[in-house]
Amino acid sequence: MIVKAILLLVFFAVTVFVGFYFRKRAASVNDFVLGGREVGPWLTAFAYGTSYFSAVIFVGYAGQFGWRFGTAATWVGLGNAFLGSLLPWVILGRRTRVMTHHLKSATMPEFFGSRFNSTALKIGAAIIIFIFLIPYTASLYNGLSRLFAMAFGIDFIYCIIGMAVLTAIYVVAGGYFATAVNDFIQGIIMLVGIVAVIGTVFNDNGGFMAAIDSLARINEVNAQGVVTSSPGVFTSFFGPDPLSLLGVVLLTSLGTWGLPQMVSKFYAIKSEKAISKGAAISTFFAVIIAGGCYFLGSFGRLYGNVVERNASGAVVFDSIIPKILERFPDALIGLVVLLVLSASMSTLSALVMASSSTLTLDFLKGHIIKKMSDKKQLYIIRALIILFIIVSVIIAVLQYKKGVMFIAQLMGVSWGALAGSFLAPFIYGLYWKRATKISVWCSFAFSTTLMTLNIFFRSSFPALLQSPINAGAFAMLAGLVIVPTVTMLSKKPDKATVEHCFSCYEEKISVKIKDDLGN
Repeated sequence: MIVKAILLLVFFAVTVFVGFYFRKRAASVNDFVLGGREVGPWLTAFAYGTSYFSAVIFVGYAGQFGWRFGTAATWVGLGNAFLGSLLPWVILGRRTRVMTHHLKSATMPEFFGSRFNSTALKIGAAIIIFIFLIPYTASLYNGLSRLFAMAFGIDFIYCIIGMAVLTAIYVVAGGYFATAVNDFIQGIIMLVGIVAVIGTVFNDNGGFMAAIDSLARINEVNAQGVVTSSPGVFTSFFGPDPLSLLGVVLLTSLGTWGLPQMVSKFYAIKSEKAISKGAAISTFFAVIIAGGCYFLGSFGRLYGNVVERNASGAVVFDSIIPKILERFPDALIGLVVLLVLSASMSTLSALVMASSSTLTLDFLKGHIIKKMSDKKQLYIIRALIILFIIVSVIIAVLQYKKGVMFIAQLMGVSWGALAGSFLAPFIYGLYWKRATKISVWCSFAFSTTLMTLNIFFRSSFPALLQSPINAGAFAMLAGLVIVPTVTMLSKKPDKATVEHCFSCYEEKISVKIKDDLGN
């Protein structure tokens, strides 16, 4: 207990120190929200990766999908690395940085408002972000609480209050730059932690080959007791349910292309070199963290005799990883607690930053409060960060006591609504001059309606779409069809507005011959 407590206190001290150390670099809205657009590749890449992966993946997704798909769940991690990390940097990174800087956009709603010349669109996007980031935030707390209860015997409420207060301190004090530096530190902890845990699990089961052999001998397909006649199904290439596996890969990988807290990292890119370096670093980070988490979760069935089960005998997925860790040495448990705490706090800081800045700059400024100085905007953003954290804590406690949904389902609803609404409009907005305002509204309406109905009328959905994961993946793919279809049926956008937006791509720059051979 002393070892675990010392690790935790040192982590808290470093985190708070970083927040106050960089408070001078958060003196304006641009500095506070975007780090002055001067953040280098390492900080940006780690900020992207740590915002991507949280307690949701380590406790919720790794446990649930590792149990369902076996070693095939590793495909989700690889999808996160190459579809969710590498490709967004390559396809979105440069254009996002160029056009958002040209349009003076600090948030995704602000981008939509300027790109499609619509104040209503900006306000609508801001409302969607504020509403649907809340369930995702609640899922962060719940995943962390199980590990703290296992490691320290601390009540859930104290866990989330401690995490919320600590996050609020360094985000409010130091803004984006302090968040990015803490993300880097937390990312290092995550890398070391996941490697150590995987090694320990293999050692606990007689090594890698022995663990694979033991897993191959298990034929149970799901928690309801359905058994397959196919031996080794949990070590097969695509697992027992390839179609559902594909849905998870799509939601958790393509989702990052439309999530405001992820895309905003590209707004703050410092230079051209930062894009190529950032792409390589974030992909490596994702391979280790995401690939490692899902690969670890696939061995959860080897501990089937100790995982929690509900009254009907079904496995409580969120208990799988904590139950595996209970048998490990205290020092390793302490490291894992820091791993998940790091993952959760980095994601929480990204969520509250995205939500508070969006609400201030896109909803309150110029609409509710007509005149708002830079200093007043900064004050309101900081106040809203605290308010958003308080609201998310209250919702997390209520969700925990009522036991509404598993962690994975909470995240599925949030990602489905946000990425389904924004992914297609954002990509087409960056690349296609013809995209229209009405097509963006249709994408917003379809995805938010679909995911809202999935919460309340799930049993009425087709079997495949009853899962929030699959419904969210469907919303994202549907948006890629809805936007061009509605665009071709609607009036062309104002030519002057479009040309103004895309003129930034035509600007000529000079580079040294060592960087470009030219003709």
